[in-house]
Order: sequence, then structure tokens, then C-alpha cells
Amino acid sequence: MRRRMVVVVLIVVVAAAVVVVAETTTGPASSPTTVATRSSTTAPSPTSTTAPSAHGPFAVGSLSLTVSEPAASGHAARTLTAYVRYPAVPGTGGSQTPATPDRASGPFPLVLFSGGYAVSPEEYSTLLTAWAAAGYVVADPVYPFTTPSSPGGLDESDIVHHPGDLSAVITALLGTGAAGGPSGTLAGVIEPDEIAAIGHSDGGDVTLAAVADPCCRDARIRAAVILSGAEYAPFGGTYFSTPTHLPLLVVQGTGDDVNPEGCSVQLYDQAPRPKYYLSMAGQSHQGPYLEVGTPLDTVRRVTTDFLDGTLKGSAAALSAMTADGNVPGSSTLTAGTPTGLSAGSCPGAPGN
Repeated sequence: MRRRMVVVVLIVVVAAAVVVVAETTTGPASSPTTVATRSSTTAPSPTSTTAPSAHGPFAVGSLSLTVSEPAASGHAARTLTAYVRYPAVPGTGGSQTPATPDRASGPFPLVLFSGGYAVSPEEYSTLLTAWAAAGYVVADPVYPFTTPSSPGGLDESDIVHHPGDLSAVITALLGTGAAGGPSGTLAGVIEPDEIAAIGHSDGGDVTLAAVADPCCRDARIRAAVILSGAEYAPFGGTYFSTPTHLPLLVVQGTGDDVNPEGCSVQLYDQAPRPKYYLSMAGQSHQGPYLEVGTPLDTVRRVTTDFLDGTLKGSAAALSAMTADGNVPGSSTLTAGTPTGLSAGSCPGAPGN
């Protein structure tokens, strides 16, 4: 069931004592090179007109962090670049200086985004920037061996280490690493008890393992969004064997011929409440997340509603999910018990 795509990505991380090596300014370009600047920019409102976010839209600043970890069982020492967007004070920052975080409106919840295989997380910039503009610190780690530009080449089997990599980035951003976390710019900006993980395709597999598989669960994550992802047997463990009652949003295109609907239905059926399933009529594996149009706009709105409702405690945002997710001829939102979802097999999942 390995879902394949191709675009661009970058490098690496691991799983033990985290050290923040560097912090630099960077722009959210499609190619995540660490040069020059994105100080602050005003993004369009990413929230539903039915239930606007309590704060924002914010200007968005960005920087990059390099996180290193020592060797651990099964892999050598690893180094990861993570690109971070955050609510910023408009007009601040420059080519060598990160924009000033909007601390007066913070601290802000943290969102960790994991992209698909052979795709740069920065390819998802529409969603990443929208979440930051809605009042979230958004980090997109660049995992090892899942990018065409990786010095070691592509090796999809390395995905088994990525939940640990994800946890390492959380640790670094929360400032609990050996070097004391990010230097200056993000200090005090993140609310440590409000963390969500979102992932697409293989990144959805990583996200699900980090919240629902005892092999890799990180209890600091309080909500999760799986975009065309699945349970994945090589992680080991039994999914949802330990009750978490962690809020879950599953998004799936009915025309996805890379990640079958059965994969999303399987994990959704097994997950405890609260849970939501957004079915995107006729949509492909990448379209609702990468291609401009109504489906991407729906995903943007529904995911922001979900984050506002689960991390910020907005009942209005959870109510808005119904209107934002049910678009005639385009998408349908299900809450709680599955109704009319197409069950089926899921290659690569436990038991298949």
C-alpha cells in the first residue's frame, strides 16, 4: 500500500537526546533551501466564515531549525531540518533576522506536519501557511531518505524511524532538548499542552503511528489529522490497543488509486470517538492537498475548524465543520459512527 508521489524534499533526524544545532531565517519556497527570508506576510483568512478563529488572521513569519540526535538502535546518528511558520508581528524581520513572533497573542498551539514520500513538505505551503495565519506554530520536518535530493538516496523503509524523528522535533521545539531548545525566536511562543500532528500519505502513516500505535506513541500529541494515510504493518504493535480518546480527523478522496478508501475506513472504524471522516468525492491522492480549487479550500477550512475546536476549545469551530465539510457534489463530513463508508482491504496494513 505504499503511496507514491514525486515532487521534492530535503534531509534528516532521529530519536533520543535532541540538540538544536541552528536557527536560520528562510522563505516558504517550494524547494526548502535555507536561504533568505520570509520576515512576515499577511495571509488570507484560512478559517470558515461560519466560525472565524478567535484570533487572526496573523502575519506569518518563518525560520528553519536543524535538529541532531545521536545514533540509536537500528540507525546511525541523524540530522533533521524543520521549517517552522508562526504568527508574527507585521512588518518585522529581514533577510537575516526572523520576524518577531506575536507573543502578545500567544502562546500558540503547535502543529507538526509530515508530508508524503518524495514530496517536500513545502509543497503543502497553502495549508501550512493557512494554519499559521490561524494562530498556530506549524513545523514541517524533512525526514531522511524520503526525498529525491537526499544524499543517501531514497529508501522508503526508513519510514519506521520517522515517528521517533517527529518526537525529536517536538522535543526540540518545546525546549527540552540537551541544548535547551530553539534559541530566542520561538522561546515562550508554543503552548506545550496543545499539540496536533497532521500527515499526508506516508506522512499520514507516521502521524497515525505517533498517536495510535504503542510502538511509537507520543502522549504529548493531543489531536491528529490523517490525510489519505493508513495503518502500516512494519511499525509493529496493535493500533488503537490502548484507549486514547484523542480527537481524530480522517480525510480521503474517493478517486484515490494510490491509497485505497479501505485504508482510511479501516483506521476510522477502529478509532474511538471523538472522530470525523471527510470524504472528498472523486478526489485523487494528492489533489485535495496540493492543487488549488474547492477541494483544497474545503480541506483548509475543515482542518482549521478541527484544530480550533480540539486545541483551542472552540465549540463554534466544531459546529462549523459540518457546514464546511458538507459541500454538495464535492465532500461529505461524517462524525462518530461510520455511515455509508466503503470498507475494503488495505495493502500494507496489519492483517492484509
